[in-house]
Amino acid sequence: MTPLARLLAERIAALGPLTVAEFMGECLLHPQHGYYATRDPLGAAGDFTTAPEISQMFGELLGLALAQAWLDQGAPSPVILAELGPGRGTLMADLLRATRSVPGFHAALSVHLVEASPVLRAEQARRVPGAIWHDTIDALPEGPLLLVANEFFDALPIRQFVRARHGWDERVVGLADGGLAWGLRPLGKVPALAHRLSDTPEGEVVEICPALPGIAAEIGRRIARHGGAALVVDYGGWDLTGDTFQAVARHAYADPLNAPGTADLTAHVDFEALARAAQPARATPMTTQGALLERLGIAQRAQVLARANGGTQRDGIAAAYRRLTHPDEMGTLFKAMGLHPPSAPPLPGFAP
Repeated sequence: MTPLARLLAERIAALGPLTVAEFMGECLLHPQHGYYATRDPLGAAGDFTTAPEISQMFGELLGLALAQAWLDQGAPSPVILAELGPGRGTLMADLLRATRSVPGFHAALSVHLVEASPVLRAEQARRVPGAIWHDTIDALPEGPLLLVANEFFDALPIRQFVRARHGWDERVVGLADGGLAWGLRPLGKVPALAHRLSDTPEGEVVEICPALPGIAAEIGRRIARHGGAALVVDYGGWDLTGDTFQAVARHAYADPLNAPGTADLTAHVDFEALARAAQPARATPMTTQGALLERLGIAQRAQVLARANGGTQRDGIAAAYRRLTHPDEMGTLFKAMGLHPPSAPPLPGFAP
């Protein structure tokens, strides 16, 4: 048992089973033994690799899209440039480098990073000097907001419910044979899932992310009131069903209950719930990461980089382009959505 597993087992023995959200929150954010509190999880030496770590093209294109949205709205100044869950700061660093030539953009902006991990904050400080850190999105200053969130919402704790004859059972983490084990807690009615009774067969799993509506609503409120735009990229879908909860360690899937605190835990993002919660800001139609990057010009950018490099580097650029865009890689699994004020045009790369 890991130290966190022992603490969780003691808590369950004293107080009863944990919801998936409680279990996920402790595994990721426990101040001494939580996954994000104790390590840098990214890259070949870590547990997973995100799009910004694969290629600079990802952050460059998203940055230019946000800069164009800023120009389309009259170039407001000052403007808040923020990222939720910025990892090592790679995306923000690439974004800032790519937008250096946009007239007036850097003079107008201040950079804000919403990050809970002290380990990752230290790395972000090295790559994004001058940034301002916040624990939550609520702490951002008021004003026009340009925001990017790549693989942020998937790490928010979820609750899981199983459709039963009587209504709903909740999936919980309890104890069996001296270790952590899955179980079900009969609930019956769940008001937040009343609209899913008609489209879920018995035995189907439906997930709710309790924190998502509040965060999306705060983003939407700021953009609708002050102007700006948001770009959200994550794996997920629209009006989801099914068990998407997973653990990843050393770039491979793992048992979430096996070694709590040592693996990344994620779940697919319900973009329909995100778009609904972000009102009155307007959500673009959800698209795939591959389609968005192609519309933003990743093929042309890859060609420019390939011409400027040779040999092994050129092969690496081609491989990165494929990994980010191809349906068999990240291109279809990852989805994208933009948020903009009702009076402003959609972000570049999205259909109106």
